Amino acid sequence: MRVTVGKGSCGIAAGAGEVFERLERDGVKPAVTGCIGMCWLEPIVNVGDKTFVRVDAEAAGEIGKYIRGEENGAERYAIRQEDLDNLNAQVRVALRNCGVIDPENIGEYIAREGYAAAEKCITELTPERVIEEIKASGLGGRGGAGFPTWFKWNAARGSKGDKKYVICNADEGDPGAFMDRAVIEGDPHAVIEGMMIAAYAIGSDEGFVYVRAEYPLAIIRLDIALRQAREKGLLGKNIFGTGFCFDIRIKAGAGAFVCGEETALIASLEGERGMPRLKPPFPAQKGYLKKPSNINNVETYANVPWIIRNGGAAFSAMGTENSKGTKVFALTGKIKNGGLCEVPMGRTIRDVVYGVGGGIKDGKAFKAVQMGGPSGGCIPAELADTMIDYRTLAATGAIMGSGGMVVMDGSTCMVDMARFFLDFTCKESCGKCAHCRVGNRRMLEILERICAGDGREGDIELLSGLAEQIKDGSLCALGQTAPNPVLTTLRYFKNEYEDHITHKKCTARQCKPLLTYSIDGAKCTGCTLCAKKCPSGAIAGEVKKPHRVEREKCVQCGKCAEVCRFGAVEVD
Repeated sequence: MRVTVGKGSCGIAAGAGEVFERLERDGVKPAVTGCIGMCWLEPIVNVGDKTFVRVDAEAAGEIGKYIRGEENGAERYAIRQEDLDNLNAQVRVALRNCGVIDPENIGEYIAREGYAAAEKCITELTPERVIEEIKASGLGGRGGAGFPTWFKWNAARGSKGDKKYVICNADEGDPGAFMDRAVIEGDPHAVIEGMMIAAYAIGSDEGFVYVRAEYPLAIIRLDIALRQAREKGLLGKNIFGTGFCFDIRIKAGAGAFVCGEETALIASLEGERGMPRLKPPFPAQKGYLKKPSNINNVETYANVPWIIRNGGAAFSAMGTENSKGTKVFALTGKIKNGGLCEVPMGRTIRDVVYGVGGGIKDGKAFKAVQMGGPSGGCIPAELADTMIDYRTLAATGAIMGSGGMVVMDGSTCMVDMARFFLDFTCKESCGKCAHCRVGNRRMLEILERICAGDGREGDIELLSGLAEQIKDGSLCALGQTAPNPVLTTLRYFKNEYEDHITHKKCTARQCKPLLTYSIDGAKCTGCTLCAKKCPSGAIAGEVKKPHRVEREKCVQCGKCAEVCRFGAVEVD
């Protein structure tokens, strides 16, 4: 009976290491798997076809008894049917092996038709035929723009050069996004095989995976996979006895968000400062070391072997007219079931948030979802039936991005949310062009003023005008899309800006300078806890008698509301 423990980053953070060790001490020999996507249920242990969730060391002891056939209490850790139904409702292409195979055992990947697609391409198909199959699939780049993958490959193949490169962009930096990390941690060979096929198609013998150093486990497992592939003769010289040669190196990036932009990534790969370059020429014409180069992200490459094995038409049959196949999303924020899911394009935001994500935490109302990270936009709850494809999402002012979905409820202040994402973008700007370097900073200063209660008449118009100029004048996609969170919150939540500026109120009660605190004398017991915790001595009153807040001393820190056990502190 096969026993596995999910040891992706989410599982390890939840305690999977201790679970694994406990099972070993009990005489069980578990295998490792990556994240299956149900991060909210980690640690996860599979015993045959039985799944146990939220397993701790004590639960692992019960599972050990279950495996040995002894009396046990393991059943109370069994996964619920509704959670299994959510998983089974997905269509997993890029995630097909994640949480299923041992990512550190190439034999398990090969047993699931691993490297069969690469062998088929290299031994049976011409490079042109491979590109035609990718074209038939309709696969668009999963890094954000959805640009046709076949077109990139074809352009790189058609470019003249004695040396060409295949590059995997694993510099996933959006807050709340962890799709690429999970794929590399759970199924690194799928990415390697996808890169091999791309290399054969464009005529390359060398590749790089540019992965951020903040993903140490992904780097470790990718390195193991590369070594195992070389030992099997699947990388290196004379692959499949055809004379085709290809190998891959890992480049650990220092974590600059701007290096997710392909020309900045190339600059970093060359040892230069990660700053975008003017296009054209495009990387397919002049990329790494000025040689023709093809760049796709992790999810894009992970789809390729499945497409070759099953045919481009099978992939194209999923999705919409403009967006083919499936898409992986990372669900974070105020959602019950945080984690990864993969669904066909064309599903609605509501389908994903409620059908897979289980809805909003604590039964609260769904307010909005931020899609596309700092480069994306806030889509309000009234547009929850918006279909997920590239064109439809763009019409809302958001973008698909790499697949991050940050879900918000009524406790989220949309002005503060725009400020948060713009603060991130300002810190991550390379500073090359003035529109991004200076313009975004000016927008951030305005948002900070508004959140601090110093908003002025005309700030909304000023923000809107600045945003449009920055979009038009910035050199790369970071600057061009940085205003999106501001523009979409202005578009859908203008009333919150007006409340902040005109009425000096934050209806979500998140911007502390705009909040006032008072004590309901009917509820206050005079326990004095709030007075003891108040850093400014703003709370007055005698023991066992109702207290009061002296407004002139209050610094609006919120400590009194946090510590009151009787609900006596009112926040307005």
